[in-house]
Amino acid sequence: MRRFIILFLLLVAVACPVFAEEFTAPVAPEDAQELMPVENTSFGKDLWKIIREATKKLHPELTESAGLCVGLFAIVITVSMVDAMPGNITNLVRLVASLTVASLLLQQTNALIRSAANAVQELSEYGKLLLPVMASATAAQGGISASTALYAGTAVFNALLCSIIKVLLIPLVYVFLVLSVAGTSTGQAALDKLKEFVKWLSVWILKIVLYIFTGYMAITGVVSGAADAASLKAAKLTLSGMIPVVGGILSDASEAVLVGTGVMKSAVGVYGALTLIAIWIAPFLQIGIRYLLLKLTAALSQLFSAKEISVLIGSFTDAMGLLLAMTGSTSVMLLISTVCFMKGVG
Repeated sequence: MRRFIILFLLLVAVACPVFAEEFTAPVAPEDAQELMPVENTSFGKDLWKIIREATKKLHPELTESAGLCVGLFAIVITVSMVDAMPGNITNLVRLVASLTVASLLLQQTNALIRSAANAVQELSEYGKLLLPVMASATAAQGGISASTALYAGTAVFNALLCSIIKVLLIPLVYVFLVLSVAGTSTGQAALDKLKEFVKWLSVWILKIVLYIFTGYMAITGVVSGAADAASLKAAKLTLSGMIPVVGGILSDASEAVLVGTGVMKSAVGVYGALTLIAIWIAPFLQIGIRYLLLKLTAALSQLFSAKEISVLIGSFTDAMGLLLAMTGSTSVMLLISTVCFMKGVG
């Protein structure tokens, strides 16, 4: 009888399911959901789907930006023709042309600044929802100290960077544009120097935050063992990509992050990483298209005598480069954090 009871209890124990705590990534924002795949297949295929869907929506922006650049180039040619004419109206024409170019660009740039600010805010808000889930999943796998150290740092840097961009860097972009227009219109060298200082200050603020973030992630990786070489490489490449503003943020740094996510097996982390990319990629591409077209327009404008107009267009290009740096830094910082947590979960 005793053996029968023991055998029965063993059978019950084997038959009972083992309940494990399941972790679900936060739902993507509405705009990002439009880019997300319906079913998850593999990280690479899902990422390509997001890029493809985001690219399809670029046609209106591309058409509008191309039309604007044609108009700017026409103003440059007009000013160059007036310069070749005799008379004393050259300075007046240059002033009117500068104000016209500024008016055309400010309207579009203001919309891009709002788009970048909204993207940073959405990334930060989603990070506040995703990082606790990733930390809990890491802790459930036994990495309690790792999850605590990683979450403490990533949450602080996420909030810090978002606040700095919203409170300081976005206003500095407006100051930079105002100084650019004023310097071009008046010809005051002091305004140009002040404009360059504002640009330098904006870039260095981003660099300092990323320096501290990189150092913290390096220390956390050594102490907790949750961060791997790919994560640290991504952080360093993010930093090196800040000057020039765009380059490394999307190339080497994102490659290192994707290598990390390809190795690790965490459905929560993969979905979270894809959502971060979906939130970031649309505004980044919209700003990037205008950045490239304006850069081309500024380069072509230098072939003519309207140097001031070319410099003004270049200044607006620099402002868009700063916006790319802000959105790229926020996104890649959260991606690096997610990869580190995924290593702990995997």
